[in-house]
Amino acid sequence: MNSKVDGVDGVVLAVTSGHGNGKLPENVAAKPQERTPRPKRPNYAQIHSRPLPLEIYPVPSFIPHNPLSIARIVLTAVSQYFWPPSSHLPNLYKGYFSPDTQAVHITDPKTIRALWEQGFYGKGTLSRSEPRWLDQEKRRRGLIALETSEEVTRQRRETRRQFKLERARKERETIEQQLKDEGKMPGGAYIPDIREESALIQTVEASIATDILLDAGVALPSPTSLPGTHIATTATQDDSIVPENVDEDIDEEVEDQEHLQLTCEEAFFLVYALGALEVSEKDSPMSSSKLLKLFAEHSTFPSGESQYLQPDGAFLLRYVVYHHFRSLGWVVRPGVKFAVDYLLYNRGPVFSHAEFAVIIIPSYSHSYWTENPDQKAASQQGVERDWWWLHRVNRVQTQVHKSLVLVYVDIPPPTQTDVAIEQTDIGKILTQYKVREFVLRRWIPNRNRD
Repeated sequence: MNSKVDGVDGVVLAVTSGHGNGKLPENVAAKPQERTPRPKRPNYAQIHSRPLPLEIYPVPSFIPHNPLSIARIVLTAVSQYFWPPSSHLPNLYKGYFSPDTQAVHITDPKTIRALWEQGFYGKGTLSRSEPRWLDQEKRRRGLIALETSEEVTRQRRETRRQFKLERARKERETIEQQLKDEGKMPGGAYIPDIREESALIQTVEASIATDILLDAGVALPSPTSLPGTHIATTATQDDSIVPENVDEDIDEEVEDQEHLQLTCEEAFFLVYALGALEVSEKDSPMSSSKLLKLFAEHSTFPSGESQYLQPDGAFLLRYVVYHHFRSLGWVVRPGVKFAVDYLLYNRGPVFSHAEFAVIIIPSYSHSYWTENPDQKAASQQGVERDWWWLHRVNRVQTQVHKSLVLVYVDIPPPTQTDVAIEQTDIGKILTQYKVREFVLRRWIPNRNRD
């Protein structure tokens, strides 16, 4: 009997010859389990294809071996010269200024999506960053099955937590086995698990806090009276129990209660630099010069008129740096989460993490600030930072894999800015400032050793 040994035939003959009856064993004949298809990830490159909320009309590319490309370039240039297209929409994006939050709010859903998708401007008031509260609410009610970014982050953190617990359990078993082998651990001894230790610590802390409140005469509320407690307890006891605040009628239309919140720097850049936003206060649109004065007054708390007249005001410094990096093509986001002023993204938060963390430091290098000792003392107050401050900030940025950038802004004398303010020339005000960047990296001996 001739048989082939190569390829699949050889494998089948080897299996059949071992059993003699020509049948495959059950473990070989079993079909592999079908994997559930993972949901497709959104095409972020297509969604965020526009870096700015403007219409762009590029000139056709030049092809050397195609003479018609030259004619297309000439025709496009001539048509755009005589009939220039508008880079803005017929109706500008609109928002209103809120003095309570010191920010500009956007309520139109189309404007919210446009500003976020075309430049990552603003933050959702009910979300971590991207305004996705409506999708989360629909998913909670069972209307849609799409995962939101917050849920993906929550799952990733839970997976990381389980991995750490498993690693700690294996280390505990290794230590226990080593102690037993060395005879240093009695047979009846027991090393508590890390999960048991954490639960014990939480129980002790809760009992201590309860005793302190009872000794002070404070009446403790019942667990069910606390907001959100009933939902958490029912979810942990039985996942099949539906919380009381969930509507039974899932076909009901969900109202979007979230709006976009822009910082003063983001709003002023959209108004002054791009001209794509119109900010109103008490139903009256405001000009760029009026907005500059308004944002400068509300740049600190409590707000005051004196902040607008100072060349080293908080809003002017922050906007100069924001305008500088936005003009260079960076996506600038607030960096309060990492104790810095700004975070710089190459393309945006959905593509990668921030590469740089920016801290703004005013620099009084002009001769005006050194001629008068009183002016020099007032200007240096609160600006000088010690080595320990720099080490702490740099250590935090190193742990989150970001490079610290110290941005020094040269403060002009008040005489130059006062003249520009009286003339309401915003461009002249901004040209008085100079920005210097200094990238600082933490020296690690294991990585930076020669």
